[in-house]
Amino acid sequence: MGFFVRLADDLGEPPGAIQKSFFRNTVAFAVALAAFAAERRRRAQSGSAPRGAAFPARIAALLVLRSVAGTLGIFGNFYAISHMKLGDAMMLNKLAPFFTVLFAALFLKEKMAPAKWLCVAGAVAGAGLVAKPSADIASSGAALAGLGGGLAAGAAYACVRALGRAGTPGTTIVLFFSGFSTLAAVPFMAAGFVPMTAAQTAALCGAGAAAAVGQFGVTYAYRFAAPRDIALLDYSNVFFAAMLGWTFFGQTPDVLSWAGYAAIFLSAAAMSRIRG
Repeated sequence: MGFFVRLADDLGEPPGAIQKSFFRNTVAFAVALAAFAAERRRRAQSGSAPRGAAFPARIAALLVLRSVAGTLGIFGNFYAISHMKLGDAMMLNKLAPFFTVLFAALFLKEKMAPAKWLCVAGAVAGAGLVAKPSADIASSGAALAGLGGGLAAGAAYACVRALGRAGTPGTTIVLFFSGFSTLAAVPFMAAGFVPMTAAQTAALCGAGAAAAVGQFGVTYAYRFAAPRDIALLDYSNVFFAAMLGWTFFGQTPDVLSWAGYAAIFLSAAAMSRIRG
């Protein structure tokens, strides 16, 4: 997804992050709608279709909160992807698993061993090495957007975890989020729409297709497993992002970025081995 989002900038006048997210979310919504309809048909045929109110108030609130946080996460991530090296932007976004663990501990009362707080501190330090924020806020705006996107995504995944514990189907979670994020982007995109080439449109459709697959994967992961058990696996896409950035965009991470990567990966590996 990150590769296609970045590629769109090279195929014409770069569209804004929110415009990119609209096309990404539209495709993801279509895929989610098809999956949701298929699941409904399957349940109807098996006689297990739910009856009565679709969403209790608590579930509806969690779906809305997950969608708002997830939408903000996409906006921040896409802005960072367009203004930073692809690997750096994706690594900052990958702080989300750590924030998810924090939110799960604070709001879902999932236990967290004291040693894991040291892992979180190590990840934050690594993010600082990648972001390299300066005193000039304008020059570090993309890094702040990436960090904010990771924070928002962490909150969204904590909501997914709560929804999973409540038995909410994954297709429902993905469909609601995709529809919400698509509609949320419309007014902002309309205010500053940038005409796109056919190649840009195709690239963003590719981003949407990739995002849909990834969204289902991460949604089911957080529904069925504790965030602490997912953190390490969730970093696999950073390798692909860095490889694609180097191969297609000539983006070579500097020494500080590599050090930051190492700190975050080691923190994730340590967290996955700590019990509790």
